[in-house]
Amino acid sequence: MSKYTRAMRQNQAERELLFSPASGGDREGYTRRLHATFAEHLAKNGLRLTGQRRRILDYFLQADRHLSQDDIYKALRRHGLGRATVFRTLKMLEESRLINHVVGSTGTPRFEVNLERPHHDHLICVECGRILEVRWPKLEQIQETTCRKIGFEPKWHRHEIFGRCRDCVKRAPR
Repeated sequence: MSKYTRAMRQNQAERELLFSPASGGDREGYTRRLHATFAEHLAKNGLRLTGQRRRILDYFLQADRHLSQDDIYKALRRHGLGRATVFRTLKMLEESRLINHVVGSTGTPRFEVNLERPHHDHLICVECGRILEVRWPKLEQIQETTCRKIGFEPKWHRHEIFGRCRDCVKRAPR
């Protein structure tokens, strides 16, 4: 493995989220599609894409980790956003299926952008709270085969494994 490959893997391992819309393409086009989808959802409900709502969505798009409601509020309150605005906007983003939540190690929901991203599961560190995304094609295939065999039609599933991340394991006394 080259130094470059090792450095890339290390950089990716330090982030929780990776930009990887299933449709491919550039980040700018992806951002436009998310804004358009959210604006369309809001319009169907008699609402509009305000500057505050756009700012919250943009904050998600710049994030490299799963965000709690409090993370978003603390980062954006200097722009005049209140807790209620953040809460309501998160609810609308989930209703529009643009974001999804994962329950962290403390029971607090943490959110991630969901649109056009490939299916993935989560490894959740119970010590530091870090959430890592993983993809297991072989496991997905086993699930699909099993469901097909027994005539079960799955709608969705979620795998969350709780444990300790590499950094917390290293810090633990021996």
